[in-house]
Amino acid sequence: MLKHVEREDISLALTRRAGSGRPLLIVPGVMADAASWQPVVDALDVAGSVYVLNRRGRRPSSALGPGYSLRTEIEDLGHVLEVIAAEEGARQGVDLFGWSFGGLVALETAAQNLRYVHSLTLYEPVVRPFGDQVLDALREADAAGDLDRAVEIVNRDLSGFSAQYVARLRESDTWEVLRPLAAPLLHELTALNEHPADLGAFGALDLPVTLLLGSENEGTVPYGDAFARFASALPRAHVTVMPEQGHLAHAQDPVGLAGHMTEALARAVHQRGTEPCPG
Repeated sequence: MLKHVEREDISLALTRRAGSGRPLLIVPGVMADAASWQPVVDALDVAGSVYVLNRRGRRPSSALGPGYSLRTEIEDLGHVLEVIAAEEGARQGVDLFGWSFGGLVALETAAQNLRYVHSLTLYEPVVRPFGDQVLDALREADAAGDLDRAVEIVNRDLSGFSAQYVARLRESDTWEVLRPLAAPLLHELTALNEHPADLGAFGALDLPVTLLLGSENEGTVPYGDAFARFASALPRAHVTVMPEQGHLAHAQDPVGLAGHMTEALARAVHQRGTEPCPG
């Protein structure tokens, strides 16, 4: 089921798996959309409705728009949270999940909207400086309208995948899915690197937080070192290391990732009981 949330002059589209109980909202990162996360949604063992947000720049949501920044994403998500909480009658809040770029957006939004958030789960969130070394190459690709080059840059020069991996990816059906998702990439990474996130301010966040890390990224650049900064800033968070996983568990092991997400939600219920969200 597809749902649209209107904010000012833009439309944000979400997929919704209907349920009865506390809703879960998933916020993907760059190079992903709601369809990318559908296998995880299908595998989740939760009673409530499950939403996945198509952030700006992903059809059928609106384009990024003028003045786009990470603050734009935070305000979008805050509005979506408010709408879901109202429509679902979620007095005990919404469980919020964010991956990568979406993890930082989810964290910033949760801190400003505690009355709507029951728990927060972050899978390898990122924060500046991140990917700044590829911005010049992405600007050249963007100016040339070369989406193939943008997909190559994010996989080879940012994520560090091998040339052989990218060659196989280029020959697969997935490549055509990734090309349109690369269109907003330059502007998203620019916004991330311009956003003055103060991670230390989140240490006293009063809600259950789980941090998910793929074991293959532990202590490595770029995802493991970014994760370590979040883990240090959120000392009360529960840290789960997912064996034999990297940054793409939603694509490579959706059933396993869904299991870790379900465990995080169960911990949150145990921690908070049935108390309403603050505020």
